[in-house]
Amino acid sequence: MQTHRWLNTGRIVLAAVLAAALTACAQQGKVDRGDEPGQGQPGAEIIELDSDRAPPTSEELEPQPDGPGTGEVELTPPDGVAARHKVAILLPLSGPRHELGNAMLQAAQLGLFDTAGENFALIVRDTEGTAEGAEAAAREAVDAGAELILGPIFSKSVEAVTPVAQSAAVPVMAFSNNRKVARPGVYVLGWLPSEQVERVLGYAVSQGLRRFAVLAPSNDYGDLIVNAMETSARRLGGELARVAYYDATSPDVSAPIKRLSDYEERRAALRQRIAQLENQGTAAARGELEELKTMDALGSAPFDAVMVPTGGKELQTIAPTLPFYDVDPDEVRFLGTAQWNDPSLGTEPALIGGWFAAPSPDGWNSFKTRYNRTFGSVPPRLVSLAYDATALAALLARRAANDDTREPGKPVYDPATLTMASGFAGVDGVFRMRQDGLVERRYAVMEMQRNALKVLDPAPTDFRTLTY
Repeated sequence: MQTHRWLNTGRIVLAAVLAAALTACAQQGKVDRGDEPGQGQPGAEIIELDSDRAPPTSEELEPQPDGPGTGEVELTPPDGVAARHKVAILLPLSGPRHELGNAMLQAAQLGLFDTAGENFALIVRDTEGTAEGAEAAAREAVDAGAELILGPIFSKSVEAVTPVAQSAAVPVMAFSNNRKVARPGVYVLGWLPSEQVERVLGYAVSQGLRRFAVLAPSNDYGDLIVNAMETSARRLGGELARVAYYDATSPDVSAPIKRLSDYEERRAALRQRIAQLENQGTAAARGELEELKTMDALGSAPFDAVMVPTGGKELQTIAPTLPFYDVDPDEVRFLGTAQWNDPSLGTEPALIGGWFAAPSPDGWNSFKTRYNRTFGSVPPRLVSLAYDATALAALLARRAANDDTREPGKPVYDPATLTMASGFAGVDGVFRMRQDGLVERRYAVMEMQRNALKVLDPAPTDFRTLTY
């Protein structure tokens, strides 16, 4: 076992504002795409970045040559300090996704630096980006005495880790967003698309929109989005008026878009109306004809808003095709998920004015700046999960060490603690783990602008019921 230099935690900022929840706790003893307004409520545990403190330099945090990547690393306290609480983090530090894995490890190191006390050790294991590697890494972590596992990232790897962890009664905080791998003791920290759908639909309904459509990829993710649209629209008093699926592997999405917008029927109705007017020959008919000849189809699309739950190049292909087949963004509101959370998408005119749900940008922007200053690179968006998970694990260990009323031998990462109803707040806002393994989050509603994103409705800061 190689030992990485200890990261001196120095001064930390931990604002514990959920006193009620912590007292109650003491009395009791978030799809992988394939594989990929309220005030704070008393009782929440806040993980804050210390903006007054200089971040560790890249030299302080840089892995040693025999460090991360080998799968044989433990970030431990100095000699003579007993590491009472060990937490493992499983990441693809080698293999095709090693860049993401190592970026997430660096984010975890920042979390360790900010919150860890001398009674905390982070065990790093390489999954090699495979399910088999993840299973082996989990066994090594359990054998090394891990009390909690952070990661892995991909759903197949989570599935492989689950029986190992459960047989050892070790909880898992996975970085997947596939709700299918969630179960008691296995929490999926990723941003769940169904929550994003409900948030943006709730806002849309509050703005008077009622009839919704969805253009979804023909895969499990698409089915999840459609089900979420049906459930949310019904609960919110809206209607899912149209559903169309497209082949995400095909560059041509015209056919499903034409079906979605009733394009052929509306185009035929336009031709029929033009023929009727041409036979009339009146001045009024001629005036209407002039107007109709500038149109491509008669009437508007049969919905008020359309959900397009994808991002990147796929979204850039779909977005201009919708108005081409008469889904007019001046008449129909385009909606999206957190995959829209990229201001460069604002170069596409059809997307400007579109709404989507995503984590509040404030925490991320601050974290991104600090990460870049420390490591000299822009972090992948997913790394905030690793920071929040590591910081939370270290915080709970530190709090347990300072709790004189704590029952001897009580696990630090017991279900009652991990699933506190008040939740926790980190880089991406408030989140709480549920007993079924799903993780609830609060999202902001954003508007796409030209090369920019605007917050229309800030993310709630607690878990009181949302009203629109």
